[in-house]
Amino acid sequence: MKTDTMNIREMCDAFDVTARTLRFYEAKELLFPIREGQKRLFTKRDRARLKLILRGKRFGFSLEEIRQLLDLYHMDNGPEAQLAKTYELSQNHLANMEAQKAELEEAISELKEQLAWGEQKLAQMAKEKHVAA
Repeated sequence: MKTDTMNIREMCDAFDVTARTLRFYEAKELLFPIREGQKRLFTKRDRARLKLILRGKRFGFSLEEIRQLLDLYHMDNGPEAQLAKTYELSQNHLANMEAQKAELEEAISELKEQLAWGEQKLAQMAKEKHVAA
């Protein structure tokens, strides 16, 4: 019979994270597994929280921002407040990511120009060397 809890190994496999990562999130009070001695049992709530933590990290949210968002769920008007704050933070992160993308695209373009220049110079030098020989 399948239980509603998962042990640390099952969580690692299901979410492609390390046991150290899970213990770190537990220490940061982002996850709250059931403790049975040294054994940790993660509930459906822990799995949902971990999914949100990993998504938040992928989007560039700090652990503190993620904690604040997760904590909002359990306050008055929680789901609505959580969604509104997540939306606001997401807009800010998207604007920052788009700015970084533009800067990166500009740097890539400049680097390609420099590489083309370098390739041309090397070809010219090789040609001059061949003519001189």
